[in-house]
Amino acid sequence: MEDPILFSFKWWIEPLGTWMAWTRITIAFFMFLAFAISCMAMWERAVPGGAPRHGVFAINTTRGDRLFISLLGSAFICIGWLFFFGAPLWGALLIIVAWTVFVFRYV
Repeated sequence: MEDPILFSFKWWIEPLGTWMAWTRITIAFFMFLAFAISCMAMWERAVPGGAPRHGVFAINTTRGDRLFISLLGSAFICIGWLFFFGAPLWGALLIIVAWTVFVFRYV
């Protein structure tokens, strides 16, 4: 068996441990989550006032709520994309970006 080429598809998905399905893409995902939460904390620290606002879903949401809604919606978009179209998820990524913009602007 040959070693995967750096940054190839196989390189991203090869297992890194023995007891859990950790791959580089899984680690990248959790790093993105930590980055998003850190950015949200810095934004709130720099510009306080995440006062609730009433959006199109008829619920009051703060910045953190909107981040959670966009992440949760992104997960469902990916699951739906995989069900209907399979991998790769580039099309889902475009929908996720549009979803996130919508959530932060109108929700």
